[in-house]
Amino acid sequence: MSETPTTREVSGTDQQTTTRADERTASGTDQPLRTVSGETEEEVREEWIDYRFDGEAKLAAEALDVYYGDDHALKGVSMEIPEKSVTALIGPSGCGKSTFLRCLNRMNDRIGSARIDGSVKLDGTEIYQDGVDLVELRKRVGMVFQSPNPFPKSIRDNIAYGPRKHGDIEKGLLARLLGRSDEEKERELVERSLRQAALWDEVEDRLDDNALGLSGGQQQRLCIARALATDPDVILMDEPASALDPIATSKIEDLIDELSKEYTVVIVTHNMQQAARISDQTAVFLTGGELVEYDDTDVIFENPESQRVEDYISGKFG
Repeated sequence: MSETPTTREVSGTDQQTTTRADERTASGTDQPLRTVSGETEEEVREEWIDYRFDGEAKLAAEALDVYYGDDHALKGVSMEIPEKSVTALIGPSGCGKSTFLRCLNRMNDRIGSARIDGSVKLDGTEIYQDGVDLVELRKRVGMVFQSPNPFPKSIRDNIAYGPRKHGDIEKGLLARLLGRSDEEKERELVERSLRQAALWDEVEDRLDDNALGLSGGQQQRLCIARALATDPDVILMDEPASALDPIATSKIEDLIDELSKEYTVVIVTHNMQQAARISDQTAVFLTGGELVEYDDTDVIFENPESQRVEDYISGKFG
Protein backbone atom coordinates (compact mmCIF):
# COMPACT_ATOMS: atom_id res chain seq x y z
CA MET A 1 0.00 0.00 0.00
CA SER A 2 1.03 3.62 -0.39
CA GLU A 3 2.56 5.84 2.25
CA THR A 4 0.18 7.50 4.70
CA PRO A 5 -1.31 10.65 3.15
CA THR A 6 0.15 13.97 4.21
CA THR A 7 -1.12 15.24 7.55
CA ARG A 8 -3.79 17.90 7.15
CA GLU A 9 -3.48 21.19 9.06
CA VAL A 10 -5.92 22.48 11.64
CA SER A 11 -7.94 25.31 10.14
CA GLY A 12 -6.54 28.74 10.95
CA THR A 13 -3.28 27.56 12.55
CA ASP A 14 0.14 26.16 11.64
CA GLN A 15 -0.38 23.29 14.06
CA GLN A 16 -0.49 19.77 12.58
CA THR A 17 -3.38 17.46 13.29
CA THR A 18 -3.26 15.04 16.18
CA THR A 19 -4.50 11.55 16.74
CA ARG A 20 -8.02 10.80 17.87
CA ALA A 21 -6.98 10.33 21.53
CA ASP A 22 -4.75 13.42 21.55
CA GLU A 23 -7.57 15.58 20.21
CA ARG A 24 -9.76 14.74 23.16
CA THR A 25 -6.93 15.37 25.63
CA ALA A 26 -6.11 18.72 24.05
CA SER A 27 -9.71 19.89 24.25
CA GLY A 28 -10.02 18.94 27.90
CA THR A 29 -13.32 17.19 27.19
CA ASP A 30 -14.60 13.99 25.71
CA GLN A 31 -15.52 15.87 22.53
CA PRO A 32 -12.94 15.91 19.68
CA LEU A 33 -11.87 19.13 18.03
CA ARG A 34 -13.85 20.02 14.90
CA THR A 35 -13.41 22.06 11.79
CA VAL A 36 -16.00 24.48 10.51
CA SER A 37 -17.31 21.72 8.22
CA GLY A 38 -18.11 19.52 11.21
CA GLU A 39 -15.29 17.07 10.59
CA THR A 40 -12.74 16.12 13.22
CA GLU A 41 -9.16 16.83 12.18
CA GLU A 42 -7.00 13.73 12.33
CA GLU A 43 -4.17 12.05 10.53
CA VAL A 44 -5.13 9.07 8.39
CA ARG A 45 -3.22 6.02 9.55
CA GLU A 46 -1.97 3.43 7.10
CA GLU A 47 -3.48 0.54 9.04
CA TRP A 48 -6.94 2.08 8.61
CA ILE A 49 -6.78 1.65 4.83
CA ASP A 50 -4.57 -1.45 4.53
CA TYR A 51 -7.40 -3.95 4.13
CA ARG A 52 -6.25 -7.58 4.06
CA PHE A 53 -8.18 -10.50 2.57
CA ASP A 54 -7.57 -14.02 1.31
CA GLY A 55 -6.75 -14.52 -2.36
CA GLU A 56 -5.53 -12.20 -5.09
CA ALA A 57 -6.97 -8.76 -5.74
CA LYS A 58 -9.25 -8.45 -8.76
CA LEU A 59 -8.55 -4.71 -8.91
CA ALA A 60 -5.72 -2.82 -7.26
CA ALA A 61 -5.18 0.95 -7.18
CA GLU A 62 -1.85 2.38 -6.04
CA ALA A 63 -1.09 6.03 -5.24
CA LEU A 64 -3.96 7.17 -7.46
CA ASP A 65 -4.31 10.93 -7.94
CA VAL A 66 -6.94 12.57 -10.14
CA TYR A 67 -7.05 16.23 -11.15
CA TYR A 68 -9.80 18.13 -12.94
CA GLY A 69 -7.84 21.15 -14.09
CA ASP A 70 -6.48 22.65 -10.87
CA ASP A 71 -8.88 20.69 -8.66
CA HIS A 72 -7.16 17.78 -6.90
CA ALA A 73 -10.19 15.47 -6.74
CA LEU A 74 -8.56 12.25 -5.54
CA LYS A 75 -5.43 12.15 -3.40
CA GLY A 76 -3.04 9.21 -3.24
CA VAL A 77 -5.66 6.48 -3.03
CA SER A 78 -4.37 2.92 -2.67
CA MET A 79 -6.74 0.00 -2.20
CA GLU A 80 -7.25 -3.58 -3.34
CA ILE A 81 -10.62 -5.06 -4.23
CA PRO A 82 -11.29 -8.80 -3.83
CA GLU A 83 -13.05 -10.75 -6.55
CA LYS A 84 -16.60 -12.07 -6.40
CA SER A 85 -17.66 -9.71 -3.66
CA VAL A 86 -19.42 -6.37 -3.20
CA THR A 87 -17.28 -3.37 -2.31
CA ALA A 88 -19.19 -0.23 -1.29
CA LEU A 89 -17.71 3.26 -1.67
CA ILE A 90 -19.36 5.75 0.66
CA GLY A 91 -18.82 9.36 1.70
CA PRO A 92 -20.35 12.82 1.32
CA SER A 93 -20.90 14.47 -2.07
CA GLY A 94 -17.70 15.67 -3.73
CA CYS A 95 -15.36 13.37 -1.81
CA GLY A 96 -14.07 11.51 -4.88
CA LYS A 97 -15.84 8.16 -4.67
CA SER A 98 -17.45 8.40 -8.14
CA THR A 99 -14.17 9.71 -9.53
CA PHE A 100 -12.42 6.64 -8.13
CA LEU A 101 -15.08 4.34 -9.58
CA ARG A 102 -14.62 5.83 -13.05
CA CYS A 103 -10.87 5.29 -12.79
CA LEU A 104 -11.44 1.54 -12.69
CA ASN A 105 -12.44 1.38 -16.36
CA ARG A 106 -10.87 4.65 -17.49
CA MET A 107 -14.14 6.50 -17.94
CA ASN A 108 -12.38 9.63 -16.72
CA ASP A 109 -10.41 9.55 -19.99
CA ARG A 110 -13.55 10.97 -21.59
CA ILE A 111 -13.25 14.17 -19.51
CA GLY A 112 -10.93 16.61 -21.24
CA SER A 113 -9.72 18.35 -18.07
CA ALA A 114 -8.98 15.12 -16.19
CA ARG A 115 -5.42 14.01 -15.40
CA ILE A 116 -4.73 10.69 -13.71
CA ASP A 117 -1.50 9.73 -11.96
CA GLY A 118 -0.80 6.41 -10.31
CA SER A 119 -1.70 2.82 -11.08
CA VAL A 120 -4.79 0.64 -11.49
CA LYS A 121 -4.36 -3.06 -12.18
CA LEU A 122 -6.97 -5.57 -13.32
CA ASP A 123 -5.89 -9.14 -12.58
CA GLY A 124 -2.35 -7.81 -12.15
CA THR A 125 -2.22 -5.99 -15.51
CA GLU A 126 -1.84 -2.20 -15.59
CA ILE A 127 -4.85 -0.60 -17.31
CA TYR A 128 -3.16 2.80 -17.68
CA GLN A 129 -0.22 1.57 -19.73
CA ASP A 130 0.11 2.55 -23.38
CA GLY A 131 -1.68 0.39 -25.89
CA VAL A 132 -4.58 -0.72 -23.69
CA ASP A 133 -7.69 -1.46 -25.76
CA LEU A 134 -10.32 0.67 -24.02
CA VAL A 135 -13.20 -1.09 -25.75
CA GLU A 136 -11.96 -4.44 -24.44
CA LEU A 137 -11.31 -2.95 -20.99
CA ARG A 138 -14.85 -1.59 -20.72
CA LYS A 139 -16.16 -4.91 -21.95
CA ARG A 140 -14.43 -6.60 -19.01
CA VAL A 141 -15.29 -3.80 -16.55
CA GLY A 142 -18.90 -2.84 -17.23
CA MET A 143 -20.68 0.15 -15.75
CA VAL A 144 -24.21 0.94 -14.60
CA PHE A 145 -25.01 4.60 -14.05
CA GLN A 146 -27.15 6.47 -11.55
CA SER A 147 -30.12 7.06 -13.85
CA PRO A 148 -31.35 4.23 -16.09
CA ASN A 149 -30.20 4.92 -19.65
CA PRO A 150 -31.65 2.27 -21.98
CA PHE A 151 -31.23 2.84 -25.68
CA PRO A 152 -34.41 3.90 -27.54
CA LYS A 153 -34.55 0.43 -29.07
CA SER A 154 -36.31 -2.82 -28.31
CA ILE A 155 -35.53 -4.74 -25.14
CA ARG A 156 -33.88 -7.40 -27.29
CA ASP A 157 -31.72 -4.88 -29.15
CA ASN A 158 -30.59 -3.27 -25.90
CA ILE A 159 -29.15 -6.58 -24.73
CA ALA A 160 -27.67 -7.62 -28.08
CA TYR A 161 -26.17 -4.21 -28.90
CA GLY A 162 -22.84 -4.75 -27.13
CA PRO A 163 -22.14 -8.29 -28.41
CA ARG A 164 -23.07 -7.18 -31.94
CA LYS A 165 -20.78 -4.16 -31.74
CA HIS A 166 -17.89 -6.26 -30.42
CA GLY A 167 -18.41 -8.80 -33.21
CA ASP A 168 -19.43 -11.60 -30.85
CA ILE A 169 -22.75 -11.95 -32.67
CA GLU A 170 -23.35 -11.61 -36.40
CA LYS A 171 -26.83 -11.00 -37.73
CA GLY A 172 -28.52 -9.67 -40.84
CA LEU A 173 -28.87 -10.51 -44.51
CA LEU A 174 -25.15 -10.74 -45.27
CA ALA A 175 -24.51 -12.97 -42.24
CA ARG A 176 -27.35 -15.27 -43.35
CA LEU A 177 -26.07 -15.43 -46.93
CA LEU A 178 -22.58 -16.30 -45.67
CA GLY A 179 -23.94 -18.86 -43.23
CA ARG A 180 -22.68 -16.94 -40.18
CA SER A 181 -25.94 -15.75 -38.71
CA ASP A 182 -26.01 -16.14 -34.92
CA GLU A 183 -29.74 -15.71 -34.32
CA GLU A 184 -29.97 -18.70 -31.98
CA LYS A 185 -26.88 -17.55 -30.10
CA GLU A 186 -28.45 -14.11 -29.74
CA ARG A 187 -31.71 -15.53 -28.40
CA GLU A 188 -29.80 -17.52 -25.79
CA LEU A 189 -27.70 -14.50 -24.84
CA VAL A 190 -30.73 -12.24 -24.43
CA GLU A 191 -32.52 -14.77 -22.24
CA ARG A 192 -29.44 -15.52 -20.12
CA SER A 193 -28.68 -11.84 -19.51
CA LEU A 194 -32.27 -11.00 -18.63
CA ARG A 195 -32.49 -13.98 -16.29
CA GLN A 196 -29.27 -12.92 -14.56
CA ALA A 197 -30.78 -9.46 -14.11
CA ALA A 198 -34.00 -10.96 -12.68
CA LEU A 199 -36.03 -9.41 -15.50
CA TRP A 200 -36.81 -12.30 -17.86
CA ASP A 201 -40.12 -13.30 -16.30
CA GLU A 202 -41.39 -9.72 -16.58
CA VAL A 203 -40.46 -9.10 -20.23
CA GLU A 204 -40.16 -12.45 -22.01
CA ASP A 205 -43.38 -11.86 -23.98
CA ARG A 206 -42.47 -8.34 -25.13
CA LEU A 207 -38.82 -8.44 -26.15
CA ASP A 208 -39.57 -6.39 -29.26
CA ASP A 209 -41.21 -3.55 -27.30
CA ASN A 210 -39.35 -0.28 -26.85
CA ALA A 211 -37.27 -0.40 -23.66
CA LEU A 212 -38.33 3.15 -22.78
CA GLY A 213 -41.78 1.75 -21.97
CA LEU A 214 -40.42 -0.16 -18.96
CA SER A 215 -40.71 1.17 -15.42
CA GLY A 216 -37.70 2.90 -13.86
CA GLY A 217 -36.70 -0.15 -11.87
CA GLN A 218 -37.09 -2.43 -14.89
CA GLN A 219 -35.02 -0.03 -17.00
CA GLN A 220 -32.20 -0.15 -14.46
CA ARG A 221 -32.26 -3.96 -14.39
CA LEU A 222 -32.23 -3.87 -18.20
CA CYS A 223 -29.09 -1.72 -18.07
CA ILE A 224 -27.53 -4.28 -15.72
CA ALA A 225 -28.51 -7.05 -18.16
CA ARG A 226 -26.96 -5.03 -20.99
CA ALA A 227 -23.70 -4.84 -19.04
CA LEU A 228 -23.82 -8.58 -18.33
CA ALA A 229 -24.31 -9.40 -22.02
CA THR A 230 -20.66 -8.59 -22.80
CA ASP A 231 -19.53 -11.18 -20.21
CA PRO A 232 -17.65 -8.81 -17.87
CA ASP A 233 -15.42 -9.69 -14.93
CA VAL A 234 -16.32 -6.56 -12.95
CA ILE A 235 -19.51 -4.49 -12.68
CA LEU A 236 -19.22 -0.89 -11.52
CA MET A 237 -22.41 0.75 -10.19
CA ASP A 238 -22.71 4.48 -9.53
CA GLU A 239 -25.69 4.90 -7.18
CA PRO A 240 -27.81 2.47 -9.22
CA ALA A 241 -30.89 2.73 -7.00
CA SER A 242 -30.87 6.42 -6.05
CA ALA A 243 -33.63 7.29 -8.54
CA LEU A 244 -35.81 4.29 -7.71
CA ASP A 245 -38.69 3.65 -5.30
CA PRO A 246 -38.18 1.33 -2.29
CA ILE A 247 -39.62 -1.76 -4.01
CA ALA A 248 -37.41 -1.33 -7.09
CA THR A 249 -34.44 -0.58 -4.84
CA SER A 250 -35.00 -3.83 -2.95
CA LYS A 251 -34.98 -5.77 -6.24
CA ILE A 252 -31.70 -4.11 -7.27
CA GLU A 253 -30.15 -4.96 -3.90
CA ASP A 254 -31.25 -8.60 -4.17
CA LEU A 255 -29.81 -8.68 -7.67
CA ILE A 256 -26.45 -7.29 -6.52
CA ASP A 257 -26.25 -10.02 -3.89
CA GLU A 258 -26.82 -12.67 -6.57
CA LEU A 259 -24.36 -11.11 -9.01
CA SER A 260 -21.56 -11.09 -6.43
CA LYS A 261 -21.49 -14.90 -6.58
CA GLU A 262 -20.14 -14.66 -10.14
CA TYR A 263 -18.86 -11.11 -10.56
CA THR A 264 -16.84 -8.50 -8.72
CA VAL A 265 -19.18 -5.62 -7.90
CA VAL A 266 -18.07 -2.13 -6.85
CA ILE A 267 -20.88 0.24 -5.91
CA VAL A 268 -21.01 3.92 -5.00
CA THR A 269 -23.90 4.72 -2.68
CA HIS A 270 -25.03 7.64 -0.54
CA ASN A 271 -27.36 5.29 1.33
CA MET A 272 -25.35 3.97 4.26
CA GLN A 273 -28.08 1.49 5.21
CA GLN A 274 -27.82 0.11 1.70
CA ALA A 275 -24.05 -0.23 1.98
CA ALA A 276 -24.47 -2.05 5.29
CA ARG A 277 -27.04 -4.44 3.78
CA ILE A 278 -25.37 -5.43 0.54
CA SER A 279 -21.58 -5.03 0.77
CA ASP A 280 -18.82 -7.30 2.03
CA GLN A 281 -16.32 -4.48 2.52
CA THR A 282 -16.69 -0.71 2.63
CA ALA A 283 -14.29 2.10 1.74
CA VAL A 284 -14.98 5.55 3.20
CA PHE A 285 -13.92 8.64 1.28
CA LEU A 286 -14.08 12.02 3.03
CA THR A 287 -13.35 15.69 2.35
CA GLY A 288 -10.44 16.34 0.04
CA GLY A 289 -10.58 13.11 -1.94
CA GLU A 290 -8.97 10.99 0.79
CA LEU A 291 -9.56 7.32 1.43
CA VAL A 292 -9.91 7.43 5.22
CA GLU A 293 -10.86 3.87 6.16
CA TYR A 294 -11.37 0.55 4.37
CA ASP A 295 -12.39 -2.66 6.09
CA ASP A 296 -15.06 -5.33 6.39
CA THR A 297 -18.46 -3.65 6.30
CA ASP A 298 -19.45 -4.74 9.79
CA VAL A 299 -16.24 -3.24 11.18
CA ILE A 300 -16.80 0.08 9.41
CA PHE A 301 -20.36 0.41 10.67
CA GLU A 302 -19.94 -1.05 14.16
CA ASN A 303 -16.39 -0.17 15.23
CA PRO A 304 -14.60 2.27 12.89
CA GLU A 305 -11.06 3.37 13.77
CA SER A 306 -11.40 6.91 12.43
CA GLN A 307 -13.31 9.50 14.44
CA ARG A 308 -14.32 11.21 11.20
CA VAL A 309 -15.79 7.96 9.87
CA GLU A 310 -17.68 7.43 13.11
CA ASP A 311 -19.03 10.98 12.93
CA TYR A 312 -20.03 10.60 9.28
CA ILE A 313 -21.82 7.29 9.85
CA SER A 314 -23.63 8.67 12.89
CA GLY A 315 -24.82 11.67 10.88
CA LYS A 316 -22.82 14.42 12.60
CA PHE A 317 -21.78 15.78 9.20
CA GLY A 318 -22.12 14.99 5.51
